[in-house]
Amino acid sequence: MSEPDYQQASPSSAQPSNLKRAMTTRHLVMLSLGGAIGTGLFLGSGEVISQTGPIGAILAYVLGGLIAYMVMLCLGELAVHMPVAGSFGSYANKFIGPGTGYMITWVYWLTWTATLGTEFTAAALLMQEWFPQVSVWLWTIIFAGIVFILNISSTRMFAESEFWLSLVKVITVLAFILLGLLAIFGLIPFQGAETAPLFSNLTSHGWFPNGALPILSTMLIVNFAFSGTELIGVAAGETQDPAKNVPKAINAAIWRLLIFFVGTIIVVCALLPYEMAGLTTEHTVSNSPFVTVFSYIGIPYAEDIIRFVIITALLSAANSGLYAASRMMYSLSVAKQLPAVFSKLSASGTPIVALIVTMFGALPGLLSEQFAPETIFKNLLGIAAFTMVIVWMSICLSQFNFRRQWYQQGHHKNDLGYAAPLYPIVPILGFIFCTITAVSMALDPDMRAGFIGCLLFIAGCYLSYFLFYRKQH
Repeated sequence: MSEPDYQQASPSSAQPSNLKRAMTTRHLVMLSLGGAIGTGLFLGSGEVISQTGPIGAILAYVLGGLIAYMVMLCLGELAVHMPVAGSFGSYANKFIGPGTGYMITWVYWLTWTATLGTEFTAAALLMQEWFPQVSVWLWTIIFAGIVFILNISSTRMFAESEFWLSLVKVITVLAFILLGLLAIFGLIPFQGAETAPLFSNLTSHGWFPNGALPILSTMLIVNFAFSGTELIGVAAGETQDPAKNVPKAINAAIWRLLIFFVGTIIVVCALLPYEMAGLTTEHTVSNSPFVTVFSYIGIPYAEDIIRFVIITALLSAANSGLYAASRMMYSLSVAKQLPAVFSKLSASGTPIVALIVTMFGALPGLLSEQFAPETIFKNLLGIAAFTMVIVWMSICLSQFNFRRQWYQQGHHKNDLGYAAPLYPIVPILGFIFCTITAVSMALDPDMRAGFIGCLLFIAGCYLSYFLFYRKQH
């Protein structure tokens, strides 16, 4: 059967032949894992444990994983049908409206650019714990330079570097879960004792010490922990045989992430008392439960090992972020919604101007350590989390509208290269849960400034679209 009209992508999803299809399934899976496994797991997820209690945290991450899975199923259907560099910006443009597509593209660019600078700064601070005489700024410049070079070399070089950076994190998490389970079941000593506390710590303060409501109120943090999985959609435009590789990568990545996150939380909460299990939000590695558990098991240099892993996690997240944000600018330029220079490609097929400008967009994050670091850091993280949820909502709505129009044109589910199951339940539930998550940010007084800033940014995107680009459609 011939391809239907949808394959004729809108301007924002045009796919110049210069972008090389260099990624394989293993690259896609590791890109997704690398985007998601970061400091949120190693240092920051303790906020969820401290607010919800051990059982509540486990439930929160299971729910977060299911939400992410629903969103990724929707993305898989769209990405196989339209494997383009603009990804969900292009899908929103075609199946929601051109103004929303323009807004989503800019919002996703903001998501990664907001956190790019904080990743470099956090990595530099960790390096300073090893080399106190070396300036934070020098490490920041070195790390920014490394990530920029990896991105600008070629898509293949970026994908390969991300594969190995992500592998370090994956091996660490697997080792942590495996050794933790061995300690829990008394197969290896823990803190000098022959057996660990088994699972008694999980319920020592009751099932839900602060009630069940915090499970919902922490969903923004939890969903942000799973953010990065959608990078598969961005990379679909540069993937070999996307109809085969994209669905495989989505299924592999989501189930691995669910096991990694939930497994880690179970081990932390089972081995450490509730008071110690709350992972710190500070950058001090010694406060990480990974260090505590490894030390209690008897692994030498636990703090140095985890510091190295967290630095690779930060660089991996920055590597993925720069890639994703630059592809968004590239797609806007292809759509003639940014000057043509932003879609200019290097000899190796990377959007060089978009990469340079995105690096400059990371400056606010770099300044976070010099001016009110706590406030700026938390708000930047809040902005990144909120904008990510908005993008996820657009993915669900795009797939809902796409499938409805697909049926109206007389096509069948079996005609699709990949069809998300349980339509329309999956996109509707995904959209509702993401909406609840977005609203929860407004209820947090510490994140209210970021919430208002995000709404203003979204309004500004719509305004600029209707003022300057509406006539194109």
